[in-house]
Amino acid sequence: MKALVIDDSRAMRVILGGMLKQLGFEVADAENGRVGLDRLRSMEQIDIVLVDWNMPEMNGYEFLVNMRAERKYDEVRIMMVTTETEMSQMQKALSSGANEYVMKPFTREVIQEKLEMLGVVVHQAA
Repeated sequence: MKALVIDDSRAMRVILGGMLKQLGFEVADAENGRVGLDRLRSMEQIDIVLVDWNMPEMNGYEFLVNMRAERKYDEVRIMMVTTETEMSQMQKALSSGANEYVMKPFTREVIQEKLEMLGVVVHQAA
């Protein structure tokens, strides 16, 4: 399974990447939506994208809209992982193609539960 983590915080990319690796994912990352789109397009396979909302150059919502405009990514799951707590922001993301929405701070268990809800196979690494 392959995951892409897009967040302007290096610390958050390391945290999420570590969690995903423990769950058996190969992980790539990007520091904003523009770099994330380039990275996505260069990957042969991708199962899930975890993306922050608030980033410079291209935010997570703009990334989401651009990714969903490309039909070849229709089956790729997108999880917004953000500090945006407004219900209107959550609704906007979900109606634009996000499959799940996680508010920061979060736990590894929350991320794992959301991945399982999305049908992304999770294998716990030893």
